[in-house]
Amino acid sequence: MRSLLVRRPNLLYVLIAGYCLLSIVLKILRPDSLEIDESEQALLSQYLLLGYGAQPPFYNWLQYGVVALFGISVASLTVVKTGLLFLFLLFYGFTARVLASSELAPTVAVLVVLTLPPVFLLSQRDLSHTVAALFAVSLFLYAFFRALKRPPRLGRYLLVGVAVGLGAISKYNFVILPVAALLAILPEAMLRKHLFDWRVLASAAVCALIVAPHVFWIVNNIGHATGVTVAEMKEGADSALLPHAIQGLVSLAVATLKGVALTLGVFGSIFYADIGKILRAESLWTRVVGRMLVACFLMVAVIVVAMDATHIRPKWLALFTALLPLYLTLKIDAAGLDPARRLPALLSIAGVLSVGAILMLWARVFIGPMIGDYSFAHTPYNGFATAVRAETGAPPVAIVVDDRIVAGNFRIQFPDTPIILTGFSQGAEKRLPAGRILAAWSAEGKGLEAIPPRISVLLESMPTRMADSKPTIVSVPYNAGRPGDVYTFAYVWADLR
Repeated sequence: MRSLLVRRPNLLYVLIAGYCLLSIVLKILRPDSLEIDESEQALLSQYLLLGYGAQPPFYNWLQYGVVALFGISVASLTVVKTGLLFLFLLFYGFTARVLASSELAPTVAVLVVLTLPPVFLLSQRDLSHTVAALFAVSLFLYAFFRALKRPPRLGRYLLVGVAVGLGAISKYNFVILPVAALLAILPEAMLRKHLFDWRVLASAAVCALIVAPHVFWIVNNIGHATGVTVAEMKEGADSALLPHAIQGLVSLAVATLKGVALTLGVFGSIFYADIGKILRAESLWTRVVGRMLVACFLMVAVIVVAMDATHIRPKWLALFTALLPLYLTLKIDAAGLDPARRLPALLSIAGVLSVGAILMLWARVFIGPMIGDYSFAHTPYNGFATAVRAETGAPPVAIVVDDRIVAGNFRIQFPDTPIILTGFSQGAEKRLPAGRILAAWSAEGKGLEAIPPRISVLLESMPTRMADSKPTIVSVPYNAGRPGDVYTFAYVWADLR
């Protein structure tokens, strides 16, 4: 396989497709309980909104469309994320092909980018919006450099606008990337002239059309859009030992190192004999991509200081660290090195990391309970749904919950029933027909059997009559759990008049 990849570089895209297909299959073969981000997507797929909270809506809109066409299921959730991951890798390879002279450059770029933790691990574990933004990053890089390198065409400029628009409604920090790209080409006279092409206006217009609906929502909901992120960036500020600006910059440096250390280690171990030559090599495109990297992190540093942030997570930098593998690939190309001899080792490492990660996450579901390690995947929502359906009486016209993870999982188990989350009901409780309402919650833990206050408040605001004098407690065996290990739910019925 490794020698065949050298002879037929386009086989790379078949391998990428196989990797993504394996990821989908293994996800479907797991129990159908969802992780955090997946639960949120399942819940929000009930609504088509201009904005949903702290994250931009592009991923939610995609998920809504897929669910509208194919219904809600683990498969429909998994296909969206894995499809975006495939497109990220695909356009990343296309970008390397546009910029480099070697036919093997796309293979090197994609294999190196698969050593980034957000790509081979975090995207498989529980990221959603970041995966959409990574796709937008690779689409933007492809469109941007293609517009710079090829003869001017309106379609090429429009694709740049589409990529920037999609990126802006995928992750707010994406906007740093196109700004960095513009700054990066300013010192290059042959590239700078593209900034004054009339087609740039058409590109900006397309971008504006894409982002306009969500911008309208932001203007009227600025607190919802920024509050959570700002709070997370200031996490631990009260106990910081250093001035906030210094603490934030130290956190940024540590997060950056965590994000690129593995990739640099892999690259260095494979190309160690030519490191000096690679570092000295330079081309037009290494200069541009290198400046983009520096500009991105300088702008992030300015934002950290301006916002008085003290806590930066590596995954927040994923859109910028994604530039590093492309930069390293272009340095190899500028050095005139033939990567064919190093490709087998790179393929082996990237394969072990990427395929190993999805196999590990799948196996953990079945191995974890042996040592008492239970995760979200083990919570037996399907068992609870079976217990509820076994009761006599009409099915619920709605299910009320007070937790996003529970809400998303109930959406999977009760696909034809509206799931109403307290605090984010979108007025659904006002549009229900008469019938029975099921209010359910996790009773795992001491003293949690009583109806949660937020559920009580919502039910009291509706024309309901409690059908049960006290909650029903049901203990269900964990998914793939040890005999005797159970998870406890509680629920009550209310009659909606």
